[in-house]
Amino acid sequence: MADHAGDTKDILFPPIEARETGTLAVDDIHTLYWEESGAADGVPLIFLHGGPGGAFGSDIRRFYDPTFYRILYIHQRGAGQSRPLGETRQNTTQFLISDLEQFRVARNVEQWVVTGGSWGSTLALAYAQAHPDSCLALLICGIFLGRREDIDWFFRGARDFFPEAWQAFSDFLPESERADYFSAYARRIMDDDPAVHRLATLAWSAYEGSIASLIPKPAVLDTFQDPDFALAYARMNIHYFANGCFLDDAPILSRIDRIRHLPALLVHGRYDLATAYRSAVELHHAWPEAELITVPDAGHSRFEVANMRALIDAQERLKQLLPAG
Repeated sequence: MADHAGDTKDILFPPIEARETGTLAVDDIHTLYWEESGAADGVPLIFLHGGPGGAFGSDIRRFYDPTFYRILYIHQRGAGQSRPLGETRQNTTQFLISDLEQFRVARNVEQWVVTGGSWGSTLALAYAQAHPDSCLALLICGIFLGRREDIDWFFRGARDFFPEAWQAFSDFLPESERADYFSAYARRIMDDDPAVHRLATLAWSAYEGSIASLIPKPAVLDTFQDPDFALAYARMNIHYFANGCFLDDAPILSRIDRIRHLPALLVHGRYDLATAYRSAVELHHAWPEAELITVPDAGHSRFEVANMRALIDAQERLKQLLPAG
């Protein structure tokens, strides 16, 4: 599940440019795009985008105090400006975790705050559990735990609230293939022929664009109809969801003790229909030391006004929770 840009109002920090950009070759297939902004001597903070297969725009920089945080970003394998776009070979959660450690060392970071939303929250939790000593704290939103039931909710639960979006998603397929819609979409989206995969990736991506906000926004839908974005997003979705987000052997809730000591803020819109609110509650029950911030009048997108306010407040609150020094 991705993060989604929209109307940022005047709630966020003023726009800033990246101080540095570059690429990092992480293996013989993948080269990752990265950016750094904010205070060069600030508290390091790594932002993990949603998806799988999403990316980030310049507005993401505005969620964190640029005078306090050294803000780092990376486009994950197969996504955004990383290359090859939409590549599924050597692309698993474990590879993404390894990439983050490689990037941390390359940027001379000892420890950092790990933050992200939606799939970015999944990766943040999995990364922190694999490398707790590399983390100062977590700030995550739109909690997605990557379980089969969470994936199922995205398709089967949300359809009751957005039946028009589901109907369009289903109607793209021949009636004979709709019962096994996942396999039917997968065959088309993974096909090398643009004549086959192009329309399927747009239809797949449009579904999330339609349910991302409590009140659907044209700007969000426009993002999901960009052909390059839709291709990477849909292919990574299919690849990761078909494989249980590569977390079946290490479910997040079973490994909370590895990160229980870390300061953590969990932000979730009560009416999030892409990643169900119950996931945030279940995570909080397993990890009561983490602070759950429920946004009472918001859905999934971090760019909904109520979510923006909650996340700006949370990054300020985080400053007080970080270890001294």
